[in-house]
Amino acid sequence: MLTNQITNHSYHLLRLLTANGIGNSKSRQIMKACRDNDIPLDELFRSVEANSLLPQFIMKYSEALRINETELDQQWKSLLDKQVNSVSFDEKEYPERLLDALGEKAPLVLFYKGNLDILNKPSAGFCGSRRPSIKGLETARDCAGQLAREGVNIISGYAHGVDMAVHIAALEAGGTTTIILAEGILNFKLKRDIQNVYDQQRTLIISEFIPGLPWSVRNAMKRNSTLCGLSNLTILIEAQEQGGSFNAGKACLKMGRPLFAPVYYGMPESAVGNRLLLEEGALSIMKSKTTGKAHMSKVVELLFDK
Repeated sequence: MLTNQITNHSYHLLRLLTANGIGNSKSRQIMKACRDNDIPLDELFRSVEANSLLPQFIMKYSEALRINETELDQQWKSLLDKQVNSVSFDEKEYPERLLDALGEKAPLVLFYKGNLDILNKPSAGFCGSRRPSIKGLETARDCAGQLAREGVNIISGYAHGVDMAVHIAALEAGGTTTIILAEGILNFKLKRDIQNVYDQQRTLIISEFIPGLPWSVRNAMKRNSTLCGLSNLTILIEAQEQGGSFNAGKACLKMGRPLFAPVYYGMPESAVGNRLLLEEGALSIMKSKTTGKAHMSKVVELLFDK
């Protein structure tokens, strides 16, 4: 083990998550068993390696916990080399908004690059089509730009289309933005579309996944809950009846967080998800006939409790 990581809590949590068959839920159970038996996490792994007697619950996972430590150290070194930070769910810096939304389903560890304090600002999540209409793209940029100028942090994924449009609009407006990845953070690369406006002081990149994990649909669906959980409210742009954006809208409503769906003339038929979610409780955002801009006053009121 790298000597300066022996007491690093996130390192040991990553070791749990990397173990075969042990995910978020079982990791929490193992950690509880450790607390109940006064076993620090680093001592847990030393005990497994020494075949010491452990509580029966933990012994069920003893083989899984005997992972390739060299491989894990190499991954951890890559995180350090790329200046990636981490925060675990039981540290005070962990986003309280996410814990309030997801409870015990909140990710054990968040890996991030950038200023985590950005998440202390009122935050609006955006989800939407990878291939929005021209009006949809304009609406996404308009909404994100208006909010960024009000001091709202913009949160979205990292796909082309709506995601990329709102990140760029937020940075162009002088605001902050947060990218929530659906893959391990070691796979993050700055896309060409955002390079010209990217500012590492105003951009936060977050992943809840094992650092080297590749993108997958399953990760993207899981990531949507984290995106909505980190946001005070979410704005949905041209969601289809099925898929990630619609899933994110459902997740937002299930959490009891406000969900907004812009409504404008000429919305494509593929945006049926917006209409369905409006019927289920989403709030509409209309455009001003005079200015052609979205009416964002209600959104701002909710974000700042005005």
